[in-house]
Amino acid sequence: MSDSKKFIVSHAPFWHNGSSVSERHFNMIAAALPAVLFGLTQYGGPALAVIAFSVSTAMIWEMLLSAAMKRPQTVTDGSAALIGLLFAMLLPASSPWWLVLTGTFVSVVVGKMIFGGIGGNPFHPALLGYGILLVSWGDYFDFNEALRNYDLGFDMLYPLWSVKFFGPDAVAHFSAWDLLAGQQIGGIGATFGIGLIAGGLYLIARGFVRWEIPASFLAGVFVTAFIFHAAAPDRYAGPLFHLFTGYTLLGAFFLAPEDSSSPVNFIPMLIYGAGAGMLTMLIRNIGVYVDGVVFAVILMNIANPLIDKIRPKAIGKVA
Repeated sequence: MSDSKKFIVSHAPFWHNGSSVSERHFNMIAAALPAVLFGLTQYGGPALAVIAFSVSTAMIWEMLLSAAMKRPQTVTDGSAALIGLLFAMLLPASSPWWLVLTGTFVSVVVGKMIFGGIGGNPFHPALLGYGILLVSWGDYFDFNEALRNYDLGFDMLYPLWSVKFFGPDAVAHFSAWDLLAGQQIGGIGATFGIGLIAGGLYLIARGFVRWEIPASFLAGVFVTAFIFHAAAPDRYAGPLFHLFTGYTLLGAFFLAPEDSSSPVNFIPMLIYGAGAGMLTMLIRNIGVYVDGVVFAVILMNIANPLIDKIRPKAIGKVA
């Protein structure tokens, strides 16, 4: 009896386009460097310590777990280093060492390794680690308090926190250019909008990130913020403010398009990105948390397997 489930492919040799997993990871690290370097100039030695400790412990956790599970060591592919870097970019420069250590453990061990490693994780590992820490020790992520001792040369009031509790008038002195140029407080690698946009465009141009998710994510943020602002301009800030503040740009180019937790088909990518953008604004404007990017992307990660099954009906197909 023939096996109807047999998967038949053409014979070797196969063509390889020259890309590799490690190449993508190292290019993403390179693309994030402008925003990271700006964070180092803004916050100094403490930011460097957080980044170095986050990247190194993420790599160590992967090495230890691979050895414990008797799997081949894959730390040289850059995945753990990228997870550690993205996790550090989300953190305040004043984060204590134990918070970083716990976060990288959750990100790498729980978010990646227990699901089988690269390609098996249903959530973005760095976001899972950050989200669990935010729920558990939320006080450490109050940027206005955490960074109060830094002399940054501008108002210490955290823009998103201001909108959340005081309305758009409290951040009227923050122009779109100020936000793009990093004149706001936040995560070590999340404040320099120009650097994040440049890095994101580089990844899109090189083909490491598809344009559909970043574009639809930013469109979802813009349209939803516009609706809120049009309905109550004295209560909600305008769309440009929300595009350039918080984790929006970091989420659009570096977090939402993560390979294994995001769709691979055209229409699902647009739905996924737009959904994450809309959820971001719903959480920011009417939810409990100040910045909704982290939980918005995690929620869309959960929905990703169903979203990616959406297929437009082929032309001429009857059923």
